[in-house]
Amino acid sequence: MAWFKKVRKPIEGAADKSRVPEGLWVKCPSCAQIIYNKDLAASLSVCTKCAHHFRLSASDRLRSLFDSGWEEHDAGLMSTDPLQFTDTKPYRQRLDSSMQATGLRDAVIAASGRVGGMDCEIAAMEYGFIGGSMGVVVGEKITRAIERATTRRTPIVIVSCSGGARMMEGALSLMQMAKISAALARLDRARIPYISILTDPTTGGVTASFAMLGDVNIAEPKALIGFAGPRVIEQTIRQKLPEGFQRSEFLLEHGMLDMVVDRRELKDALVRLLKFGCCGRRRAPAEPPPES
Repeated sequence: MAWFKKVRKPIEGAADKSRVPEGLWVKCPSCAQIIYNKDLAASLSVCTKCAHHFRLSASDRLRSLFDSGWEEHDAGLMSTDPLQFTDTKPYRQRLDSSMQATGLRDAVIAASGRVGGMDCEIAAMEYGFIGGSMGVVVGEKITRAIERATTRRTPIVIVSCSGGARMMEGALSLMQMAKISAALARLDRARIPYISILTDPTTGGVTASFAMLGDVNIAEPKALIGFAGPRVIEQTIRQKLPEGFQRSEFLLEHGMLDMVVDRRELKDALVRLLKFGCCGRRRAPAEPPPES
């Protein structure tokens, strides 16, 4: 039969030229819409069809909230692997691979800048660095950011995106919960606003400490927020959990959040809150008169 058919040979190099380069398109996991990556970036990584919120890196988060540039603080801090921890591989290897993948020394960026023309401190967590887990360095950088806000009398915003405390640092990571909460208590006594933004996911020790201590707690739509995971809770209580359990809309309905805001409207909402709460700065309360 080959005698009666003309076999077409592909032109050399044509297949390579016609192939679409990888990374140009992204498939939405919610609605299966195929999105051009530049269009996705223009919409702050929110699906234009179903409003599914993709995860943002810490640097992209800062870029979406600050007016222009920012000044990063404590960028050189990094873990010393205090427990010399090893599970399936040494903790030091996990740190090195995460540093190469994200370009960061640990799972948070703390920066100063202006939001809506007002001075503001923002600490944004990076989920790509060992699941955004909170170790000694994360706790120290967030605490320093809070203390900087207290000293400068500027509001602070913490964007949480974390799997919780970092088990590779044991009890040292759990101590960060109390350390950050104590710094927030001093900030509260100074009457300086703290706005907490919870993104998908915010779980474990981060939820159990600073993520839920904001003067205003804001979450992105359908973000997973909780302490233990739904599967662990179901296995513990031996009951089926309600639909949407531990999602931001469920928490808003049950009084654990103040607002659920689409990422594309988040900065405008943040500016309104900052203007309402502090007008750029809050005056310190008057000292009580000495007892006679």
